[in-house]
Amino acid sequence: MSAERRVHLSRSAMDAYRALDSFTQTVNQIAADSGIDDRFKEIMMIHASQLNGCAFCVRVHLDRAVEAGLDIDTIAQIATWRESGVFTERERAGLELTEAFTFIHEDGIPDDVYDHVGGILTEKEYVAASWLLVSINSFNRIAIAGRYPVPPRKPAAAG
Repeated sequence: MSAERRVHLSRSAMDAYRALDSFTQTVNQIAADSGIDDRFKEIMMIHASQLNGCAFCVRVHLDRAVEAGLDIDTIAQIATWRESGVFTERERAGLELTEAFTFIHEDGIPDDVYDHVGGILTEKEYVAASWLLVSINSFNRIAIAGRYPVPPRKPAAAG
């Protein structure tokens, strides 16, 4: 079945998609109320989408990261965060948690990750970050299953 003929889940079952969107809005509010700022959130969203191979969601969250003030160097370093010095201790904890949630089928959330991340993030931050990761992993699966297109961007008009 070609990409053009794939079922577009967000259009084919609008009630389910609206429920997921509403869930995500709730999760975003919990994150904001728990002290998770947009920079921290978008770093996690991009990394989960990279790990899942979801080009569509990478693009969506790249745009949101730029809106949140992330520069190109920081965004480019997300994939190599363990070797990079551009992330705060909290962001590194979020990236570590992102990997555990994205690959949860391998080891669950290992005790060493839980203990390490839990020693850096408050319980409220840990809970909020976890729900954000549940949300993005769900959206990644929808976009990947439907092979949502990611065409080249059109060049900006010269000003």
